[in-house]
Amino acid sequence: MSVLRRAARRAQGDMAVPGDPLDAAQERRVRAVLALGGVPQADLPDGVQQVRLRLLERAANGQEAPRDVSAWAAVVASNLAMDWHRAKRRQERLGERLASLRQAAHPSGEDTSVLSLAVARGLDQLPDAQRQVVVLRFYADLPVRSIAEELGVPEGTVKSRLHTAVRALRVRLHEDEVV
Repeated sequence: MSVLRRAARRAQGDMAVPGDPLDAAQERRVRAVLALGGVPQADLPDGVQQVRLRLLERAANGQEAPRDVSAWAAVVASNLAMDWHRAKRRQERLGERLASLRQAAHPSGEDTSVLSLAVARGLDQLPDAQRQVVVLRFYADLPVRSIAEELGVPEGTVKSRLHTAVRALRVRLHEDEVV
């Protein structure tokens, strides 16, 4: 089977590729972190490949494999998402997506949609470091310890960033009268 055919089948979830440094669950987590970080659906496969490449580069450079590949991959994906934002004028693109979401009709779950939009706007206004820990903690479901290890900061710093970010989001939701 050709490399392209294996890659296509792998993308469809039909089979695992031998030697792939990411298993299916890790790949799903990477995709989720990238998507929650604002990377468009069309760019998600490139982001997953970047995570794979960085993991393979570590091995090629003789570096030890990460203790928790899943946590390491989620942090790398989060960093890639932040890089994407800087390169693609994050403010403009997110504003366009939010505007298009507002126009879509939501016959059921309208309150949930309003809350989701408000949280997305609130996340967008957080500093990069705070947004990163919120996404890793609440969306990638990583424990504080893993986030701290992967980011190379003390656990207290992660907790502080989370506290400040959650407080800012709460204030934002009250200002918008969403909650």
